[in-house]
Amino acid sequence: MIKNDCYVPLFTVCVLYTQAMGNKEWREFGRTEVIDNTLNPDFVRKFILDYFFEERQNLRFDLRLEKPLGGIPGKKCGTVIVKAEELNNCRESVMMQFCGNKLDKKDFFGKSDPFLVFYRSNEDGTFTICHKTEVVKNTLNPVWQAFKIPVRALCNGDYDRTIKIEVYDWDRDGSHDFIGEFSTSYRELSRGQSQFNVYEVSCWESCVLSLCTTGNPAQPTSLHYMSPYQLNAYAMALKAVGEIIQDYDSDKMFPALGFGAKLPPDGRVSHEFALNGNPQNPYCAGIDGVMEAYYQSLKSVQLYGPTNFSPVINHVARYASSVKDGSQYFVLLIITDGVISDMAQTKESIVNASCLPMSIIIVGVGPAEFDAMVELDGDEVRISSRGRYAERDIVQHCCRPRTSVHGNDFP
Repeated sequence: MIKNDCYVPLFTVCVLYTQAMGNKEWREFGRTEVIDNTLNPDFVRKFILDYFFEERQNLRFDLRLEKPLGGIPGKKCGTVIVKAEELNNCRESVMMQFCGNKLDKKDFFGKSDPFLVFYRSNEDGTFTICHKTEVVKNTLNPVWQAFKIPVRALCNGDYDRTIKIEVYDWDRDGSHDFIGEFSTSYRELSRGQSQFNVYEVSCWESCVLSLCTTGNPAQPTSLHYMSPYQLNAYAMALKAVGEIIQDYDSDKMFPALGFGAKLPPDGRVSHEFALNGNPQNPYCAGIDGVMEAYYQSLKSVQLYGPTNFSPVINHVARYASSVKDGSQYFVLLIITDGVISDMAQTKESIVNASCLPMSIIIVGVGPAEFDAMVELDGDEVRISSRGRYAERDIVQHCCRPRTSVHGNDFP
């Protein structure tokens, strides 16, 4: 937040509003605790929301003070940082109590007023505050009150996940003095005293989009037909799903690939070609850029079977296999009409990729049967190839509602 020219007590609270799908009204979902006397509030209270992948869930975070953040309209007033993580189903809670011994003396007159701040580590290596103790006044040997906390809030059910605990000396004006810190895990806490080094890992996620390009787009019966009045089935699916997953990509630059087409000038059949026509730089700026590349490719290539999934899966797997430090994660979005010609090779590619930092989302369009996509999803029967099973489930199948040829029934 912006800094005041003179000292004025600050009382900050963050209010979360949600907006139902198709509704313009914002409803208050919850609010954090009030934090006073700091320009960089770190709120302890968390919001737990149900996440629906197929829906756009708009959230609004209002940061409120007793006085306006700034007097000049449009003036930048700081940044709100929001962190989110999928919650584990762990239902355990733990009762803990901490004490200190011979802490550092930070006050010139008197002793320290120590309190503890607990941070859980996130999947990207950063830390999020999860608990704060009360302040114990004027002592170097504090005994804090016992507190109960869900294990899910402390470490998301991962007993070996790093927990960082910082010790501060409380000051009335909010400029709390740092005394020290230590790191541990829930497993080690349950055994006794421990201390570890902390390693921070940053994480980026890259989304790769791939479109099945079979069928004649000049024919009104084609799912690729470019009507002057409405989006075709592929474009509607790309826009609906793409606008949701684009927020998971840090730079919004998407490599977009097509599969199943004869390419100019020699009519070579390809199952992994750049939609923008530039194999050295297949990246498109945002979903709008992908849509534009898709439309342009329909004018320049001849759509041609068969429909093979394995080449584009292997394409992304090559990039994912080069990441050894957990710093990147890849998401491949495949939009298809349900027909697949290389089922055995696709299964093998998925099994090989199941140990890599990547996931695959398959969106089906049109009136075809999607039994093959359900099989690749592997929710009921784990996918296997040549006697080898996938190490984890990396495929999610999202079947769009059945549509007429012209897309009139497409939502």
